[in-house]
Amino acid sequence: MTSNNFENIQVGTGEDLITLTRWVIAQQQDVPEATGDLTLLLTAIQFGCKFVASKVKQAGLINLLGLTGAANVQGEDVKKLDILANDIFRNALIGSGKACLLVSEEDENAMIIENKDQRGKYVVTFDPLDGSSNIDCGVSIGTIFGIFKVKDESNPNISDCIRSGRELVASGYCMYGSYCEMILSVGNGVNGFTLDPSIGEFIMTHPNIRLPPHGKIYSVNEGNHKYFDEPCKKYVEHVKQKYTARYVGSMVSDIHRTLLYGGIFGYPADSKSTKGKLRILYEVFPMAFLIEQAGGKATTGTKDCLDLIPEHIHDRSGIWLGSKEDVEELESFYK
Repeated sequence: MTSNNFENIQVGTGEDLITLTRWVIAQQQDVPEATGDLTLLLTAIQFGCKFVASKVKQAGLINLLGLTGAANVQGEDVKKLDILANDIFRNALIGSGKACLLVSEEDENAMIIENKDQRGKYVVTFDPLDGSSNIDCGVSIGTIFGIFKVKDESNPNISDCIRSGRELVASGYCMYGSYCEMILSVGNGVNGFTLDPSIGEFIMTHPNIRLPPHGKIYSVNEGNHKYFDEPCKKYVEHVKQKYTARYVGSMVSDIHRTLLYGGIFGYPADSKSTKGKLRILYEVFPMAFLIEQAGGKATTGTKDCLDLIPEHIHDRSGIWLGSKEDVEELESFYK
């Protein structure tokens, strides 16, 4: 956000609220060549997040908890809310007319929008409901998304997804918990917006989020310790001597805490999952983009996450991310 757009406005006071829509439009006005397409696409994502947030709140009352009895392309049990969230975002993105190709965790294949009248210039990768194994016990869950620009608007294809994370133009996540918050970057920093249900708008509550150089919290599933490689084991033994452990088991929740408080989050590759568990296109890339935009760092241990190039749309990787000095210390154990 540029200072001349919202100078002297007190965030969250009610005097002059900065809504997500207003903020996105201001970003558009700062780019002379902008067409408004990204603004409309982000508006569709914002709508999808509001819709899913309302269903998450009602899930226990309208029979949306529990399994469908099916498994997704990852081999994971599918929750009822997974399917609903996927349908909501797919319909919202197609309806925006600004997307040309969609990649969802829940769909085996990428979806190319064939109708040229409904097709735009952006590729959207998304996990419609990350952490869904926690739905039934009320733990915070979320939606994660990344946005690329298509290489050739007349011919969107799978190669538009198989590319470096450095080519992202925007990414974000929406967390559904005790409150609903969207964290977003369009490549010029990171801002947070909290949904005010009384007016149905996301309001800026966390402007210009910056990670401290180091934190006091480490977050990793130590139940997998026996599967970790030796550098990872040594690092975890080292960091637990000085930091406090916090691990929710819902990626959006754990990274949200890391983004606000600093420290380090890890979901490394191990002997059980040799490539890692997290999907590169719609989990690793979007989160790594946000962390770097907030002044942090994201790595596999040996390579910056945004420099990865997936082999296919559901390819996986390990990840460590958070405060820059903490992540660099982790990397030193791999040298």
